[in-house]
Amino acid sequence: MSDLSGRTTIVVGASRGLGRGIAAALADAGSSVVAVARTAVEHTAPASGAGQVRAEVVDAADGKSATELIARHEPHALVVVAGAVPVMRPLQDQDWESFSVNWETDVRITFDWLREALTAPLRPGGRVVVVSSGAALNADGSPLSGGYAGAKAMQRFLTGYAQGEADRAGLDLSFTAVLPRFAPETGVGSAAVAAYAERAGAPVKAFLEHHKPLLTPEIAGRAAVGLLSAGTVAPAYLLSGAGLRELR
Repeated sequence: MSDLSGRTTIVVGASRGLGRGIAAALADAGSSVVAVARTAVEHTAPASGAGQVRAEVVDAADGKSATELIARHEPHALVVVAGAVPVMRPLQDQDWESFSVNWETDVRITFDWLREALTAPLRPGGRVVVVSSGAALNADGSPLSGGYAGAKAMQRFLTGYAQGEADRAGLDLSFTAVLPRFAPETGVGSAAVAAYAERAGAPVKAFLEHHKPLLTPEIAGRAAVGLLSAGTVAPAYLLSGAGLRELR
């Protein structure tokens, strides 16, 4: 495991799923992790005893938390994972509120935190990882999850916009987007798997056979450690159970 000792990382959306796995892995690698979530959860102490996880219970989409927490903790790195579980319905059964939930949550959180990373800014050499979704790569999007695929594509665009602005301003910051495939252990993943398995007329177990190796929070955690430890990063990566693959 790479050594992140002496480095502070804010993980936005660390209470469950991939975010929780990422927070745990970063702490195990020695980082002092600030775990941001709307609900209080207990984080297990890292097995290595190297790093730590400190909880900050705030709404990451409130428009203020990014400014306050980046100023308070002065992180070396930022990982944005937070988002809403999409409403799994076909288009004709959605209303605008359900259709736009990921635009109002996921995209807004990414917008707020990337903007603050640029304006604060993060420490020189800082790195930002935005966790989007592999749904953004699908030719047909994600037809059972409303505006989810479009919101996830926008997160990737925002990450690229932030890198461009950092470069123009001469900021020593790097930004990368990670697009995970199905992670059935997570809230978003389990909802999507159930909906698409039903549409395919297949049992969940049989449906998942076509998506192996499956992504887990632990695999996501190892990937995050690698990205924060690397000398340089690509603009975007696909993340599956097999690990990271650079997107071109």
